[in-house]
Amino acid sequence: MILEVVQFEIKPGREAEFEDNMKKATPFFKCAKGCRALSLQRAVEKPGRYLGFVQWESLEDHTVFRGSRDFQGFQKLIGHCFAKPPEIEHVREVVHGF
Repeated sequence: MILEVVQFEIKPGREAEFEDNMKKATPFFKCAKGCRALSLQRAVEKPGRYLGFVQWESLEDHTVFRGSRDFQGFQKLIGHCFAKPPEIEHVREVVHGF
């Protein structure tokens, strides 16, 4: 399992629109091959910062998704809200405490 971690910096005043459009975008991920979960968290200290977490069965599944029409639809919904390009990392769990 691969966890995609995305840091979004959102333009001031666009936070509610970004959140609404992320909700609208969930079907793009739900039907994507290998996508198992999607979550969006908002920073408390920096309200324009969000962290997105997407669980993929493999890195390849995410790579294929990024080249798809669904990804383009996702980008159309949220891209105009970005203050700067998102930062993306892929991580794999190595220790599970409890």
